[in-house]
Amino acid sequence: MAAITMRLPVARKAVGPSAPRGSEKHLVAPGDTITTDTGYMRGHGTYVDEEKLIASVAGAVERVNKLVCVKALKTRYNGEVGDIVVGRITEVQQKRWKVETNSRLDSVLLLSSMNLPGGELRRRSAEDELAMRDYLQEGDLISAEVQSVFSDGAVSLHTRSLKYGKLGQGVLVQVSPSLVKRQKTHFHDLPCGASVILGNNGFVWIYPTPEQKDEEAGGFTTSLEPVPLSDREVISRLRNCIVALVTQTLMLFDTSILYCYEASLPHQIKDILKPEVMEEIVLETRRRLLDLEG
Repeated sequence: MAAITMRLPVARKAVGPSAPRGSEKHLVAPGDTITTDTGYMRGHGTYVDEEKLIASVAGAVERVNKLVCVKALKTRYNGEVGDIVVGRITEVQQKRWKVETNSRLDSVLLLSSMNLPGGELRRRSAEDELAMRDYLQEGDLISAEVQSVFSDGAVSLHTRSLKYGKLGQGVLVQVSPSLVKRQKTHFHDLPCGASVILGNNGFVWIYPTPEQKDEEAGGFTTSLEPVPLSDREVISRLRNCIVALVTQTLMLFDTSILYCYEASLPHQIKDILKPEVMEEIVLETRRRLLDLEG
């Protein structure tokens, strides 16, 4: 029989406000009145009724000058040009791939919007079209950048840089896109020995940091060498730390993940997912982040 872990009930500590004073967000539920001032412009997640601006989704109110919108706490990914995404190939079509990116509609990766192996620049031929499944096939994971957004909300991707392309061995964690912090770069080599790609679409990829970058492959050859046990333990710990941060609704970025990883070191990897351990390491992470800001 498999061993069963049982815990006695423990008193939970009251979690105080994590944000510095003055930066608390105004949270609203559907139907809540945001403002009765007629001078504001209606943005996403709001509607006007009887000269009142009312929230249509649950989330945080954001104001930019006179524009008021509500950013939903849980939502599908809405693509913006320049976003870094991690996606899974779902279908190979004529001169394009369909990609699942956690959005309402499948994203599109055109054959003309990707690097050819070796990074050579030329027009795509019929031979390239016949060899599409050799490059990417159903089930493959890729990293890409949003090139454009269609009128219906569908996203067009490109992998024209050697830092994008097919992903090899690692772990995929799916989180809410609203918890991924927008930064200048979403590719991070962490000092603990692993790397993460924080996709704006809520797909987080954790993988062993490569010893050397393979520039000649054009992002289409993946290493299938066995991953050492030490690297697998680091990746597993990072994965559980990200799950803990998401459970406690803390934003994901390189510093928060690294602080959470360091706070989890006294605990075994499997124990990180226990509720009381989650609260302990995330509280420590919040404290260090506040010290950093202050």
